[in-house]
Amino acid sequence: MHDNRFPNESPAYRQARDRLLEAEIELRRNVERVAAQRRDLPVGGEVPEDYVFMEGSVETGQTREVRLSELFSPNRDTLILYSFMYGPKMERPCASCTSILDALDGTAPHVRERADFAAIARSPIERILAFARARGWRNHRLLSSAGNSFNIDYYGENEDGDQWPSLNVFVRREGEVHHSWHSELLFTKRDAGQESRHVDMIWPLWHLLDLTPEGRGMDWQPRLEYGIVAV
Repeated sequence: MHDNRFPNESPAYRQARDRLLEAEIELRRNVERVAAQRRDLPVGGEVPEDYVFMEGSVETGQTREVRLSELFSPNRDTLILYSFMYGPKMERPCASCTSILDALDGTAPHVRERADFAAIARSPIERILAFARARGWRNHRLLSSAGNSFNIDYYGENEDGDQWPSLNVFVRREGEVHHSWHSELLFTKRDAGQESRHVDMIWPLWHLLDLTPEGRGMDWQPRLEYGIVAV
């Protein structure tokens, strides 16, 4: 399949690696097929209201009201919103959501060259900002949905206030905001031994561990600290 070889690899290793390479090529093709199918979705439902969020600055601590429609930049018509699990009754945010946002804090400036992006939690904005400062986040646009029904409407929580991790994409068409996509794998039946993996596509942690012989493991989950940085 190619002529590159690594030091001291055996014929058995190369045969097995080439079989895996064929599967990886097919996976690459399938990822693109699914992405194309996602891009071809018809426009979703118009949002039921122009939700009002509280937005805050990690640097200055200043807060302000901002509407969903105002989260779109003048020259962009796509908005990505990640709802992370940090409700007002939770002592600390979800460690898995935090792992995702740790990685996306560095990615956010690159994303904003193509689409607007923000992270939303149900807690008051001051509480969100305090955690973001302690975590060292610098690039996230942070919003509180404490004063609206966004989390309920777009599955960031249930009617009992239990928090869910949800990724939503919205688009602006002829001045109106429509829903485009949601990480609905969250709601589907899981295969044996798997998590829902509904946001794995934006979570570098698992993709990196999947390249190792040990894999992601059956029981291990990320934590908020590892004896180095305490929040």
